Amino acid sequence: MNTNTLSVFALGGLNEIGKNMYVIQYGDDIVIVDCGSKFPDESSLGVDLIIQDIAYLKENREKIRGLLVTHGHEDHIGGIPYFLKQINVPVYATRLTLGLIKIKLKEHGLLRNTDLQLINGDSSLNFGTMDVTFFKTNHSIPDCLGIVFHTPEGIVVHTGDFKFDFTPINDDYADINKMAEIGSKGVLLLLSESTNAERPGFNPSERIIGKKIEEEFRKARKKIFISTFASNVHRVQQVVDAAYKTNRKLVLLGRSMVNVVSVAEELGYLHIPEGMIIEKQDINQFDPEEVAILCTGSQGEAMAALSRLSTSNFRQVEIHPDDTVIFASSPIPGNEKNVTQVIDNLLHLGANVIYGSGTGLHVSGHACQEELKLMLTLMKPKYFMPIHGEFRMLHKHRSLAESVGIELDNIFIMNNGDVIEITGGEARQTKSVHSGHIFVDGLGIGDVGNVVLRDRKLLSEEGIVIIVVTINRKNGELVSNPDIISRGFVYRRDAEELMQEVNELVIKKVAELQGVNRNQQGIVRQTLKKATEQLLYVETKRRPMILPVVIEV
Repeated sequence: MNTNTLSVFALGGLNEIGKNMYVIQYGDDIVIVDCGSKFPDESSLGVDLIIQDIAYLKENREKIRGLLVTHGHEDHIGGIPYFLKQINVPVYATRLTLGLIKIKLKEHGLLRNTDLQLINGDSSLNFGTMDVTFFKTNHSIPDCLGIVFHTPEGIVVHTGDFKFDFTPINDDYADINKMAEIGSKGVLLLLSESTNAERPGFNPSERIIGKKIEEEFRKARKKIFISTFASNVHRVQQVVDAAYKTNRKLVLLGRSMVNVVSVAEELGYLHIPEGMIIEKQDINQFDPEEVAILCTGSQGEAMAALSRLSTSNFRQVEIHPDDTVIFASSPIPGNEKNVTQVIDNLLHLGANVIYGSGTGLHVSGHACQEELKLMLTLMKPKYFMPIHGEFRMLHKHRSLAESVGIELDNIFIMNNGDVIEITGGEARQTKSVHSGHIFVDGLGIGDVGNVVLRDRKLLSEEGIVIIVVTINRKNGELVSNPDIISRGFVYRRDAEELMQEVNELVIKKVAELQGVNRNQQGIVRQTLKKATEQLLYVETKRRPMILPVVIEV
């Protein structure tokens, strides 16, 4: 990057939902905003988590001054442990956000060696050529901040995830006066989230949800199971209040739910009456009408508590006929199929399932169109970069920006890695830096790539045929008949004739290679693989993975 140039780009969060990471660089000073993760979809077989490819940051690690975190949701903090293992820089966040980050760092053995700095809406920081201030916003989790970068080129604002809630649960109001003051000073570039850019109007207040939850609690006849995002502390408080008012004990299921509730209560963001929380093994000591279970799994995650409950696969806790299950959330785009499967399973168990947008049990934490236009109007930016959304959301946000007077040529719809450079107050998209996905699979980070995923996809769709041949090292003759092993391709007992054809083909091909290239195992394997693939496709129109194994004796 040029020494006297302001550069802004994303390594995650553009044309996708999740793994947010934004980079602000002036000369030799780099500040990072957020470091999230993304949950895999059906195409990422066996992958646990998706994080950013930070090759550019590793190449410029000596320039990084800090990591600023806007709030505590997974798509903004989930990648932090993996990032810090490669680049150890100070992390700046609000009290609740730091509490949630500490849980992750402790699990990864990083807590003792990480510099964690507490900030709030009134904090002011200096990072070399950049000063940074903050402003409070509303979202579906407490302690959220927007970030203001005061650079030699001008002011850059990152909104974080936000909405305008004029009657927030915790009476912690967004600092609209401060936003207007920032806008009055002249914002050079605004980065604003786009998740709900397609939804008209204003978001309802979180406050209305509490009454609806209490209403459903009063109507329920037996046990109540209610699922929401663990990090939605406001919603958790509403569940606690409803359980208390209807004389129910509360059980917490799911590790993330237990962790978040523990941290939020310890820091004073949650207020739970003494003796109200009971353990899952104590459920049967109470009548069904005296118990409510707050659990993870509102997005249909396979190993989350609600998914396991829906398949009667959760120890010590069962869903019985006439129990009530409440989804106090809406599916994230892409999760609809998984959520629907869980709902079907619950209905098969005889549960009364309350779900869907018409229930009044969920409001989004993201700004709708009128709120996005309000932010644009408050900030009055010269340049605008919609962020945090899929392409259609960014495109719609661009239209909203045009409608409030921002020139179309001054709006940048970007891909991850695309760089906006600003020199002399003029912005242009000039180049790109390396960006991409890193897959986390168990203990492996980055060792699963597109080739591995392609193989997994092939295995899941077509199966595998393993051909084991033992040959004489001296003359290349078969020592014994080949062993043909089929898994996920055809049922061996029903395909004896086909397997015999494969067997005869292998014997023939080994004989043809006898005395020619007999010391080159690779040629033998490649020949067997190609010939077997052709035979099986002709006979079955399927393409299983062929794995020849050559043993020389």
